[in-house]
Amino acid sequence: MTEPTGYSRTQIRLHWVVALLIVPQFVLHDGISAAVRALAQGREPTFDPLVPLHVVGGVVIAALVLWRIALRTRRAAPSLPEGEHPALKLAAKLTHGGLYLLLLGLPLSGAAAWFGGLRAAGEAHEVMKTLLLALTLLHVLAALYHQFVLKDGLMQRMKRAAP
Repeated sequence: MTEPTGYSRTQIRLHWVVALLIVPQFVLHDGISAAVRALAQGREPTFDPLVPLHVVGGVVIAALVLWRIALRTRRAAPSLPEGEHPALKLAAKLTHGGLYLLLLGLPLSGAAAWFGGLRAAGEAHEVMKTLLLALTLLHVLAALYHQFVLKDGLMQRMKRAAP
């Protein structure tokens, strides 16, 4: 397999769709948090339309991330720019791997907590949520560092599809 020079149109679209779907998961999580608390206290939760939206959002994100992983396995990812420091290459690899694990682990732990009533899964979900925020921030800061400090054109790979 020849190494791609950039991401495919589908990979780019999936990246941005998942990024956009994650935002409401964080912003609109109050409904499901309140429902989980009510259930833990033995009360019937009040209906909140945000609860099914949060659940469906998690399922959609998991499906799209699995699709992204399949594409990445088939097509691979482009290499980092020439001359990239080995520490930055390792950080990029660990960050991307962590993002993929969290983007699968969050929906799975959320489903186990919501549908299975597993308190430990809910607690893991909360920890993973914080880790996802941290890794996402690191990912964005690294992209901005490449764009404005290194000026190596790395961000172009997520803007324009490669052949």
